[in-house]
Amino acid sequence: MQRAVGQIRGATRLLGGALAALLVGAASASAEVDTLGFQTVGPRTTLNFYGSAGLIDMPSANVMPDGELSASVSYFGGVLRNTLTFQITPRLSGSFRYSAVEGLNLAGFDTYFDRSFDLRYQVLEQQEGRWWPSIAIGLQDFIGTGIYAGEYIVASRSFGEQLTVTGGVGWGRLGSYNSFGAPFGETRPAFVPGDTGGEFSVDQWFRGPAAFFGGVEWHPTDRLGLIVEYSSDAYDTETAQGVFEHRSPFNLGVEYQLNQSARIGAYYLYGSEIGINLAFSFNPRRPASPMTHRPVPEPLALRPDRSQYPEQWTTAWIEDPRARPALGNRLNEALGGQGQLLVAYDLGPHAAEIRIENERFHSVAQALGRSARVMAEILPPSVETFHITLMDDGLAISTVTVRRSDLEALEQEPNAAEALQALVGISAAPPTQEEDLLAGLYPRFDWSLRPYTRASYFDPDNPVLMNLGLRLQGSYEFRPGWRVDGALTYRLVGNLDQARSSPSALPAVRTNAPLFDRHEGVALETLTFSHARNLGNDFYGRVTLGYLERMYGGVSTELLWRPATSRLALGAEVNYVMQRETDMGFGFQDYDVVTGHVSAYYDMANGYHVQLDAGRYLAGDWGATLSLDREFRNGWSVGAFATLTDVSAEDFGEGSFDKGIRFSIPVSWFTGQPSQRTVGTTIRPVTRDGGARLNVPDRLYDRVREGQLQHINDQWARVWR
Repeated sequence: MQRAVGQIRGATRLLGGALAALLVGAASASAEVDTLGFQTVGPRTTLNFYGSAGLIDMPSANVMPDGELSASVSYFGGVLRNTLTFQITPRLSGSFRYSAVEGLNLAGFDTYFDRSFDLRYQVLEQQEGRWWPSIAIGLQDFIGTGIYAGEYIVASRSFGEQLTVTGGVGWGRLGSYNSFGAPFGETRPAFVPGDTGGEFSVDQWFRGPAAFFGGVEWHPTDRLGLIVEYSSDAYDTETAQGVFEHRSPFNLGVEYQLNQSARIGAYYLYGSEIGINLAFSFNPRRPASPMTHRPVPEPLALRPDRSQYPEQWTTAWIEDPRARPALGNRLNEALGGQGQLLVAYDLGPHAAEIRIENERFHSVAQALGRSARVMAEILPPSVETFHITLMDDGLAISTVTVRRSDLEALEQEPNAAEALQALVGISAAPPTQEEDLLAGLYPRFDWSLRPYTRASYFDPDNPVLMNLGLRLQGSYEFRPGWRVDGALTYRLVGNLDQARSSPSALPAVRTNAPLFDRHEGVALETLTFSHARNLGNDFYGRVTLGYLERMYGGVSTELLWRPATSRLALGAEVNYVMQRETDMGFGFQDYDVVTGHVSAYYDMANGYHVQLDAGRYLAGDWGATLSLDREFRNGWSVGAFATLTDVSAEDFGEGSFDKGIRFSIPVSWFTGQPSQRTVGTTIRPVTRDGGARLNVPDRLYDRVREGQLQHINDQWARVWR
């Protein structure tokens, strides 16, 4: 019991900063309510001790709701597992797991820490009224060290809403108890303690002994679940080391759904151990605080009937020298009330353009709709065509064109958003003209003082390390696209200085990061001078000079081709940088490198984005990075990336190649209030020097993509809100 208590306490320490943002969301994510305000829970997909859809320790063929992100902590018999799982598509899910096994004396560690990845795909879904079950195929720990490596084919059949029966065949760990033979070949490489892992274990998938597993799950109520399971995992490695005793293949469990986001369970496993499992589930479509308090826009201002009031439709106002600045001041004030910064405007008798920076809404379409309402309210009736140009810190991105008469005709129609979408045009935006700038806007200065956190995960001695401090940021913009930015940090508390500096066969371009965290006092995080502009013909350019990030300073140049109506974008970046002194002052160390990439970006629709970067990395290695992200309409984003270079797995070290997952959650999902701020992080199983890329602020693609056709279309449903 003492060991169990210690390990449960260790779970809290292990999760730490990695799950902090998620736990805050769970605490505030009360159960959904119906139209009368009553809580509605309903059965949720059960997550097993590996953090994926399953029974207790075995998988099932069920899936989580599309887009669901879950975080789970499970413990039994000295085995602690922390898992993040994401339902990538309605049928495909992926998991990242960090485990600790107390007493598993392998590779020189009293407690063996392990990182592993899973993939599973539901090849067949049970249909209502049909006899066939759901069927899934899974790969467990398929690029880790292999301690949890296993594959499975599993079927699950539900009978009503209360009873689900599961049965499957497993290989690897899942074929180690009472196996019936090796249907696809006898050969399977054994787990090697101390292996650096990180390589695809294709030669062992579905090889070696196989065994049956299965179980039954019963939900007598919406909240309560009872599970009986037959496990095919003999836990040979753990029992050989005396971690726990495997007496029986049968496991029993009871689970309780606390609310729509949280589930807790207690279990009796393998005839000898008591276990617990705590799981939090989050879905972009199930906000912690629904957007119930957002400002409601005023009805669209309609023009007077032209046949009855022809004098109000005159264009004589354009000849009045006082009209333009007066209308500009009114536009500026009204747009500011809608969270839009007016940068420039150009007024004509029949057409008008405004250039805005969206400072409030995560949805660009919502910002466009609010801005069009302001133009309809303020501009004279003769102005029929509205041009709204989207800007990002002075960079002109794209221009959306809409007819005023279309807005007036469609606002009250039942399919107003779809009808307006078919009539709106989008085009590349030319650079901003000096004479169109809002008087008195430039130069402009902005600053903020906020707390910050910096974390490191998966150090075997200290699985979670974190610093907390203050960050003072400032920016000074001379003219659109010309700016100076800087940030100072001061660490208040933390233990990142205890992180180990890992030896490396490559130049220490990232493995010496802990040295930068040992600095006391004020640190110069960044200080840059940059210029970004629209070059015409769908090209954008950027130059950034200075202290680009905590570890490097130099010069970065970028060129991007991104047509406003194309799903494809191409870019190139070249940097010359030097490694900074570890005190993060103004000095540099004796290491410099030319690094850069050519990049291809493609919007696959339905929120999926793929990116391929090929070039030279900070350690001088050559290779490519493939990234896949899924972005939801409310701003949620979850993705993964992997980098392969000409560095061998041996020279790269633990992990064999660079890879990781990342997620970003809009603050509005938690608060219910419009905001462009997000919280999130990038999680790497291990940080090494191979495949390390420079962190350049304000790369062009993410800035330009906000104003592109596909991104606007994805959010168009909010244009009238």
